Amino acid sequence: MEPKRIKELVENDDFVISSHARTRMFQRNVSTDEIKSIILLGEVIEEYPDDEPCPSVLILGFLKDAPYHVVVAECLDHVRIITVYNPEADKWVDYRKRRSRN
Repeated sequence: MEPKRIKELVENDDFVISSHARTRMFQRNVSTDEIKSIILLGEVIEEYPDDEPCPSVLILGFLKDAPYHVVVAECLDHVRIITVYNPEADKWVDYRKRRSRN
């Protein structure tokens, strides 16, 4: 997976937003431009190379000082935005690393 390629596709508007992501964006009052900003300025914190139908990544970004995670799939000729959510502090260390489930 190439974060640079994901950013290029997003910059060129070669992306689709899943219906699930649209619902979550509406619930969290996040615009398409804000999603693009998270992807372009954010940090890839996890990779899921075996996801189907396209490998995906988890990106951490911030909007108005609030953390957001965006799951993005890199397909052949486009990016698919899968979901967006606010990571829960009790499940993440610095919003970048999952806490152990013990």
